[in-house]
Amino acid sequence: MKVAVFGLGYVGSVTAACLAAAGHDVWGVDVDTAKVGPITEGHSPVVEPGLDDLVADGVTGGRLHATTDPRLALDRADVSLICVGTPSTAAGSTDLTYIKRAVRDIAEAAHVVVPPESGFHSIVIRSTVPPGTVDEVVAQVLADVPPPAGLKFGTAMCPEFLREGSGLADFYEPPFVVVGTQFPMVGKQLSELLAFLGQEVQVVDVRTAEALKYACNAFHATKVSFANEMGRIFRNYGVDSREVMRLFVQDTSLNISPYYLKPGFAFGGSCLPKDLRSVLHLARMNDTELPLLAGTLATNERSVSDVVDRVIAGPGREVALLGLSFKVSTDDLRESPNVELAERLIGKGYNLRIYDAIVNPSRLVGANLRHVESKLPHLQRVLTDDPAAALAGADVALVSATDTAAVQALLAAPPARTIDLSGRLGDDVEALPGYEGVAW
Repeated sequence: MKVAVFGLGYVGSVTAACLAAAGHDVWGVDVDTAKVGPITEGHSPVVEPGLDDLVADGVTGGRLHATTDPRLALDRADVSLICVGTPSTAAGSTDLTYIKRAVRDIAEAAHVVVPPESGFHSIVIRSTVPPGTVDEVVAQVLADVPPPAGLKFGTAMCPEFLREGSGLADFYEPPFVVVGTQFPMVGKQLSELLAFLGQEVQVVDVRTAEALKYACNAFHATKVSFANEMGRIFRNYGVDSREVMRLFVQDTSLNISPYYLKPGFAFGGSCLPKDLRSVLHLARMNDTELPLLAGTLATNERSVSDVVDRVIAGPGREVALLGLSFKVSTDDLRESPNVELAERLIGKGYNLRIYDAIVNPSRLVGANLRHVESKLPHLQRVLTDDPAAALAGADVALVSATDTAAVQALLAAPPARTIDLSGRLGDDVEALPGYEGVAW
């Protein structure tokens, strides 16, 4: 395939060289001659182990070219990959000036070059951009400069996951290959373009692909900060946190796994809140600031208050709460966010009926009993083991229970609003009128 790569910085240079090494005809485009010149001479414009040799091979083999003229790159090109910079503005937003300029260059050049045989050209963003950029910003530029007769544009987001210093290895062994697009032809072209990677191309909604890169980088930053906070607190106790974290990452069932990385409602139970408060107490005793972990408690509280606010914003005073324990299939109510949710709604004058398939007040003992008595002293009066009874007359249902009885009752008699606290209720529930996800 003939491919135009716009932007010959770190990402663009690595992408162009690797695609050329795979046999594609690659044309790099940049307004900066200091980037174009080295590639033309067979050198990399950026420092990256192994990239100089790859660029030299591509140029010598006639598969890699660089130019400041978009028209040379776009002549008969099948795909454009936009790898330009998206720096922060002074206010912290993303500056999309270079994205818009690159898209406009592509759209304008398309009017003066020979189109690809397919009559279709894919415009693919590789730069990190906010969700909505392809649908709104790119689409607006293409609306201002529509393609010539006989040519159709398709757009997509294909995020990159390259680390400086290991860019070539990361390119050839990506964690996943994701293409966000609404155009089947774009998905087909990129599957062909990247087939040499030997990975399935996952075609998703374009905004999902745009958001993915932000989620990855935010989590990487969080992990660095988490490890550093552990080091700051534990050094006060003579602990080598490097050894702690060496052992920590060996747990791939919980610590480094998908288990807790599912958007939903707040965390609770007998361990996480208690132990997090304990770590923060240790920090205060040693005059050590742990803003990340302190913020974790704050954001967890925000998850509860957000649901309360959403109930208040809607009509009606009758609320059904399906699921009370902090985790499905247990009767542990200790620091359950559902108990906290119930207490706040009752305190604000809502009529609440609660269903839980397992919780039986007569069988609660010890700390479990003491906690619920302090929060919901009249639990016996509002609790039922019949989900239909809890839902009868409800204006809104707050649902974390995923058992068959709860789901069937919800489908049989859905209230005007259903707020899903679980994310695992199934497609039929999510198709109900008035359905809302707690975090989606």
